[in-house]
Amino acid sequence: MISAEAWADAQVLWDYQRMGHEPRPCSVGIGLGSHDLGVADVTADLYHCGMFPLIVFTGATSRTTEARMPRGEAEHYRDRALELGVPASAILVEPNARNTGENIRFSRNILEKHGADITSVLLVSKPYEERRAYATARKLWPTVDIVSASSPVTLTEYVDILGDAQLVLDMLVGAQQRLLIYPEQGFAIRQDVPDQVVAAYERLRAAGFTSRCLPA
Repeated sequence: MISAEAWADAQVLWDYQRMGHEPRPCSVGIGLGSHDLGVADVTADLYHCGMFPLIVFTGATSRTTEARMPRGEAEHYRDRALELGVPASAILVEPNARNTGENIRFSRNILEKHGADITSVLLVSKPYEERRAYATARKLWPTVDIVSASSPVTLTEYVDILGDAQLVLDMLVGAQQRLLIYPEQGFAIRQDVPDQVVAAYERLRAAGFTSRCLPA
């Protein structure tokens, strides 16, 4: 059983990761690969709303997705977007990235090869990784404006969708850890992290929600 305190701390991390950006028209939408097909849904919806003329879906497979998405996250995202009415001509697939940094760098490379003039990016990620994705993109692609977006669901709704509360809390903690340590390693820009967020993160780590954390 997950305690009430752990749920409260998870909500703190969830709220902090959400950037609160208002979607606006950008040069391209980049859907970051993961286990969550909802990223493809949001990207397709934003495309239909006229937020960008071109999509890059980026991602290989991971231990979380190799069984569910054997052809690669980006390919499965593409299939989902096509089902939702996005034309194939509007989608580029980047099938090799295995982490967020590679998502950004490899997407940038494929767009350059495509000859696209990119001045702004609408970056679509899982809800609990909006801020980390933003911080990574700002570090690795500082010449473009970055807008962060994700599915507008609550923490409770997201847990219900995935059907695995432990996994969601583990991933929240893992995302927060990376946001804290990656600036020192040159992988992301530094973000202001309120004391209550750090405290919630540390309590969740102490409670054992660490399967997605990097080794100390």
